[in-house]
Amino acid sequence: MNETLKIGEINILTIDRDTTPGLFLRSLDGSDVLLPNQYVTPTMHVGDTIDVFVYTDSEDRPVASTVLPKAMVNQLAFVEVVDTTAIGAFVNWGLPKDLFIPRVMQKVPFKVGEKRIVRVILDEQTNRLVGTEKISAALIDAPKTFYPNTPVTFMIIAKTPMGYKAIVDDRYEGMIYANEVFETIRSGQIKSGFVKLRRDDGKLDLTLQKVGKEKANDASEKILKMMTDNGGMLPYNYKSDAEQIQKKFGLSKKNFKAALTKLSDAKKITIKENGIYGI
Repeated sequence: MNETLKIGEINILTIDRDTTPGLFLRSLDGSDVLLPNQYVTPTMHVGDTIDVFVYTDSEDRPVASTVLPKAMVNQLAFVEVVDTTAIGAFVNWGLPKDLFIPRVMQKVPFKVGEKRIVRVILDEQTNRLVGTEKISAALIDAPKTFYPNTPVTFMIIAKTPMGYKAIVDDRYEGMIYANEVFETIRSGQIKSGFVKLRRDDGKLDLTLQKVGKEKANDASEKILKMMTDNGGMLPYNYKSDAEQIQKKFGLSKKNFKAALTKLSDAKKITIKENGIYGI
């Protein structure tokens, strides 16, 4: 149960009263917020406690929603520009009221139809949620608890000559190197992967596959499952084309061959001229 209303976050509030425009919800300090009728369901009753997202409407009044936006406060979102003005732009972030991006918080002027990566922030002067493209200032060093093969979720934010810059958990900077990517990825994508290394500068080297022995195990299990799904045989072996291997398995040829050797040594597959077979 929330002590006070938190703009831009999920709030746990009590249904206080039923009115014509909707249900009024109350926090422990007595502050209330309207949940409009469009979000009210027959299972909601006065006295119940519910989870809602709280933001501000077009008149800057707090309003609640059971629908979550693409990002909450201090989170990133890949959003489409729906309108522009002399002082800023509006983007669709999944709620009836579009999110405003002030001109001073845009790196390059927004254009209608474009998709941009923004961070949702709370403007303390107006108590409004706005968006900003200036992401770097909010990033912090990754903690030393990020060991190799720690599972992480991240957003791809830019392609560079070295690879792809990413933001982990909305607050840590990371990089996936181009020579370790064997699938098509693009800015704005949310990916699941693993930490390869926490660098001394507090940034993370990332990978889409586990490293070391765990990576080999994952590749072997993936090949076995695909063989099972294909009737116990796959038309690939050591001589298969690297590009075909990448498209089919999402693996480099080196890692594919290592996995085949592991499976063969464990007597789980037989490698023949026309493919691999289960034993």
